[in-house]
Amino acid sequence: MIKKRFWAIVLILISFLVGYFVYSSENSSSGTKFKLGLDLNGGTELVYKADLTKASSSASEISNSMTVLRDVIERRVNAFGVSEAVVRVERIGFTGADSEQQLIVELPGVTDIDKAIAMIGETPTLEFKLVATDTASLSKALENASTTEEKQKIADKMFTYTGLTGRLLQKSALEFNQNTGEAMVSLQFNSEGSDLFAKITKENVGKQLAIFLDGDLKSMPNIKEEIRGGNAVISGGFNTSAGIKEARNLVNDLNLGALPVPIQLISSQTIGASLGHDAVDASVKAGIIAFIVIAVFLIVIYRLPGLLAVIALVIYTIFNLALFKIIPVTLTAAGIAAFILSIGMAVDANILIFERMKEEIKRGRELGDAIKEGFHRAWTSIRDSNTSSMITAVILYMFSSTAVVKGFALVFFIGVAVSMFTAITASRTLLLAIKHDKAGRVLTFLFGGKFKNPNQQ
Repeated sequence: MIKKRFWAIVLILISFLVGYFVYSSENSSSGTKFKLGLDLNGGTELVYKADLTKASSSASEISNSMTVLRDVIERRVNAFGVSEAVVRVERIGFTGADSEQQLIVELPGVTDIDKAIAMIGETPTLEFKLVATDTASLSKALENASTTEEKQKIADKMFTYTGLTGRLLQKSALEFNQNTGEAMVSLQFNSEGSDLFAKITKENVGKQLAIFLDGDLKSMPNIKEEIRGGNAVISGGFNTSAGIKEARNLVNDLNLGALPVPIQLISSQTIGASLGHDAVDASVKAGIIAFIVIAVFLIVIYRLPGLLAVIALVIYTIFNLALFKIIPVTLTAAGIAAFILSIGMAVDANILIFERMKEEIKRGRELGDAIKEGFHRAWTSIRDSNTSSMITAVILYMFSSTAVVKGFALVFFIGVAVSMFTAITASRTLLLAIKHDKAGRVLTFLFGGKFKNPNQQ
């Protein structure tokens, strides 16, 4: 009995410390606060569609392109100082032709859509193209062309698509020659880009490799030799103050604007901060009311076990809030609704256990044995029902195309998982900590049993 009470005290102490962490971090200026979604915090959401027509059809290639796209957009947004911006990739549909890749950009605190769009850019794409050897004749033909179609065809002949794009570029940097002090632009490609770049330079020594960003020609360096290892240098023309500035701008363009695939803005929305604050206040109020109603119900119906279940429910709430901070989980209105729903569902396990306990007490078992047997008999039902709920949450999260449903599914999954822990661990520890070896009528009554001798056969 002393050991059981010791573990109950340890559980309550840990819960107190976790609760203090949640409270102090939320009220501290330097602490880890809850991450609120746009619907609660206010801001702008931009949804872009990725143009994958020129990309490989393989799933791994598409996934890699979208990962690089997300990373580049994150660097661009962070360069403008937007705090806690969220950039994520979502797939609409399942596989094949029905699949569509979207890029979701959430900018908390930014309510000017035009400003938000300007941060991301329209369709910044980096491409490396070979310059035709007969550029002079093509340029003359381009001047004499009369229609737009003719001009476009001639322009396409002037530059040959190589397949080397911003997806394969890891980074660019401004460097200076140690001997001459001349500015240079260094390029570093990934492993795939290194192989392709080596092949291009080997087969086209003496030609020019044009660099296009957003369709604009940025530079046309000469290919002097085959370049292996994925490291290249653009030099020449950067030895003046204006040249250094040009080189620096080129580096910025390559690092911030080097998108592997074009993107098209398909939707945008702005949410005011006042609406978000009202939603938070209403959700907190609803959560408190729901908790009080559930607590009263448990205590009235199940007496002392109900009171212990309320304490376990407090522990459940504390652990949930701590996980929201640690993971961290971005809370939306739908996510808070899922958390409130999970509070009610967290009671299901306790109700199953208590009903089993009452049955065992009515059969004449001693209180301690009734508690153990109640937990043992209720466990399979608790396990199966909660597992099916978690499977549903996983499916919702994996196949949903909207952040609202994903947020709901994630919070719901965490809530169900934690409820299994608190029902089996917290409730059981608290119940077994009560001295019930020779429980009398009063204690048996408080556990919802009959007025009968527990030892009666």
